[in-house]
Amino acid sequence: MIYTSPYPPISLRGESITERVLRGLAGGPGRVAMIDGPSGREVTTEALEVGIRRLAGGLAARGLGKGDVVAILAPNCPDYAVVFHGVAFAGATVTTINPTYTAPEVAHQLQDSGARLLVTIPAFLETAKAAAGGIEVAVIGEAEGATPLAALMGAPLAAQVPVDDAADVAVLPYSSGTTGLPKGVRLTHRNLVANVEQCQVCFQVQTGDRVVAFLPFFHIYGQTVLMNVYLATGGTVVTMPRFDLEQFLTLCSRHATPTMFIAPPVAVALAKHPMVDQFDLSPVKRLVSGAAPLSAEVAEAVTRRTGVQSRQGYGMTEMSPVSHSVPFATSVPGAIGVAVASTEFRIVDPATGADVEPGGEGELWVRGPQVMAGYHNRPDATAATLTQDGWLKTGDLAQVDGQGNVFIRDRLKELIKVSGFQVAPAEVEAALLTSPMVKDAAVRGVPDDETGEVPVAFVVPAEGAEGAAIRAHLAGQLAHYKLPKRITFIEAIPKSASGKILRRMLPV
Repeated sequence: MIYTSPYPPISLRGESITERVLRGLAGGPGRVAMIDGPSGREVTTEALEVGIRRLAGGLAARGLGKGDVVAILAPNCPDYAVVFHGVAFAGATVTTINPTYTAPEVAHQLQDSGARLLVTIPAFLETAKAAAGGIEVAVIGEAEGATPLAALMGAPLAAQVPVDDAADVAVLPYSSGTTGLPKGVRLTHRNLVANVEQCQVCFQVQTGDRVVAFLPFFHIYGQTVLMNVYLATGGTVVTMPRFDLEQFLTLCSRHATPTMFIAPPVAVALAKHPMVDQFDLSPVKRLVSGAAPLSAEVAEAVTRRTGVQSRQGYGMTEMSPVSHSVPFATSVPGAIGVAVASTEFRIVDPATGADVEPGGEGELWVRGPQVMAGYHNRPDATAATLTQDGWLKTGDLAQVDGQGNVFIRDRLKELIKVSGFQVAPAEVEAALLTSPMVKDAAVRGVPDDETGEVPVAFVVPAEGAEGAAIRAHLAGQLAHYKLPKRITFIEAIPKSASGKILRRMLPV
């Protein structure tokens, strides 16, 4: 069975992602487009557009354009948008690199993507130069041994270098690498523009709305939902270079942000950290969580603490990223919501490839204009993920209720099999997080001679926490085979920048 979106279809103009953003900037002369959160530095719509056009002109004059790749290794800041869109306006492709990467990890992405230029900041210059090989390195600002970004500027480019919006790759982000080596994800201009329009239908950004962006722009969640959606629809982006709870709450309060976009670890902090009570969050009307599953229990705890309804969205880098979201007018705890506009999905038996009966559990497959063109130089991986008729296999187990709301049950490859019974790590983690003795938690399976596998838990404990008491708490909520065989206290749960638990990094 093919499920469809309840929203009217979006319409596309065949424009590049930068043309779409510039259209949004042109709607508000003199308006502030971006603010550097720590310093308060403001960038107007005119200044941002001039920076984008001048960088595009300078790159074009250097011979960089269609078919070339420019890498960005930087934290969130207003200049990130200048570089990203300056490259795209010049017809080239951006590859965005995680700024916490080591030099070998940066080098792998530079080599795999074929980047010709790397743009970074002075603080990351040592890593950048160690990774760059023969690639030119430029810095936002100035630093010895690197080309200043200002030197790359040229005469403003009057128009977008012609691109085929359906075929030309605008950005080449790399998947999180939680399974296998990171792969470049080929996202076209049409992919990005489509998802901007799809997100706007869901999130309804109003001109002048401000959003605090700690979710990294190198990751597709922060890149599309915060940077591009807000710039393209008249909002203002307040950047944070890294997450800090106190700074995040301060900026949300100072800028009266109507919507918070977060990941589940921040939801846990909003539900449990005593600091939250020190801030006036009354302007916040909506809270949207993505990047990893948010349990109904944590969502309800956030609402009790803040008075704000928590809603989930769902996506993947391979979908630019959003395919589902809970509408603001409704509240469905634990659901990722309904399909966004112009999007179809199926629930498929992973063993047979057949659609499951309504209400049954199976792999979520998605089709829509936001679905990637494929993996970079990985036809094998592309063929394993995309069907010939355009369905993307997400690798997530899901169910649909009678109203078309989708519930993610777990990752197919992360399910734990105990004597033939399936244990979903997310379910056990959600139960752990209901305990006041648990600040954060992760669960993974380990081999067992008797049962095949057993779940084990890793917990960041609250003061005075005891393993026996946590186990007793779980015993009242979970079937016996779901109970962790052991509970290990650790200082922090390893996670990606977007909030996904890196289960492969948990000790066995």
